[in-house]
Amino acid sequence: MRPLAPYVAGETEKPEVMRRRNTFFAFLSLLLVTTITGWSQQSSSASGEVLTLEQAVALALRDNHVVREAENQAGKAGDVLAATRTGRFPSMDVFSLAAEQFVEPVHVANPISSIFPGVGPFFSIGIPRRPTFIFTGLILQPLSQQYRVGLNIEQAKLGQDIERERLRLVKQSAIDQVRQTYYAILQKQSALESIQESITRYRELDRVTSDKVAQQVSLKSASLDVKTRLAKAEYEALNISNELATQKEQLNNLLGRDVRTEFRVNPAPNVNGFPAELESARNRALAQRPEIREAELKVRQAEVDRRIKKSEYIPDVSAGFLYMTFRNFDEIIPKNLASAGLAMKWEVFDWGRKRDQLAEKDKAIEQAKDRSREVENRVLIDVSDKFRKLQQTRQAFVVAQLAEETARENLRVNTNKYKFTAALMSDVLESQSTLAEANHQLQQALLGYWTAQAEFEKALGEDN
Repeated sequence: MRPLAPYVAGETEKPEVMRRRNTFFAFLSLLLVTTITGWSQQSSSASGEVLTLEQAVALALRDNHVVREAENQAGKAGDVLAATRTGRFPSMDVFSLAAEQFVEPVHVANPISSIFPGVGPFFSIGIPRRPTFIFTGLILQPLSQQYRVGLNIEQAKLGQDIERERLRLVKQSAIDQVRQTYYAILQKQSALESIQESITRYRELDRVTSDKVAQQVSLKSASLDVKTRLAKAEYEALNISNELATQKEQLNNLLGRDVRTEFRVNPAPNVNGFPAELESARNRALAQRPEIREAELKVRQAEVDRRIKKSEYIPDVSAGFLYMTFRNFDEIIPKNLASAGLAMKWEVFDWGRKRDQLAEKDKAIEQAKDRSREVENRVLIDVSDKFRKLQQTRQAFVVAQLAEETARENLRVNTNKYKFTAALMSDVLESQSTLAEANHQLQQALLGYWTAQAEFEKALGEDN
């Protein structure tokens, strides 16, 4: 190895200073050109339309598979309600029977046949073995059952309202998932941009270090250390790129479209206002959360269910009309029969069955009330937790802002020091790396805030 030339003050100071300055500015120029080229290549390679968060939410509400399934379920509840309403109208039933008769003729005996042998019966009723036909039509209009039918309609309405609240919950969950995935994509993009900047710096540092090793002014271990860091950064960039591609596919699936659809996302906006009080947030959640509304509806549903069971004590009274016709029977049997009147059905004694069933309904009401109180407590805990997390992420954003300003100022100071040979190039590179990391942390803090904001809005029960 060639020995290093000794440093002589006054003889090599000015050329050394000029060489270091030229190397520094050449490095900065190359770094700037490389970074701009990388950004242009990245922007040109990104294909697909720009997908805003608002557009993503609208697409999810329209095409998300889970949302559409919940909409169909709510539609089914409407069909159940419409079917229940038909219970107020008359029922019309038809019965018909085509058969072959196998009954022997009926003989009406003569009382004196036992006294005077040879005296036959008064007459015989017989039907020859031939096909016969019976047709019966029955129309019943419920009367006393109208009360129970009204309760069943009320029960069906409550079921429809419950399905609507479940649909609201599914939509809110879909919106939250879209926002979470959208912000996660932005976080991965920010991390990828940061690691790509590090790769650019490591490549230039690797080139400079390799030149110094070739000139025998630097150790080979330094070059290997730079190459190792470069390889790790490239591996991390590949890993982040793969995760980013997976998250984009997941977002496409949430939007109900082809997972291969290419798109780009918009940067996150800046931090906006903050909810003033926790108590007001709790009140909004209690008024808006679909889980609370669903629990309240289930309490009412249990109460109506008990009233329906109690109405079974009322006899079933209906106005009815019956029509019967007989064809191909003996002449003595009427061809047609028609009658109108009242029909009643009443279970007089049930061995205590209804009483036990009412006791069961009472317990079901208490269970529904207990679940309602439990849901309310869980909602309050959830709102408080999301409120505190939002406070933390907002403060973390303030800290990240200060750290980014500090890193930027340190880079400015070290750059000025290097101009006057008061700092080494490694110090400048370290300051640049620190600033890039601070920028990345600032973006992560911003996206973390918006993620917490999305969770807080879901905890409030916001529909959009």
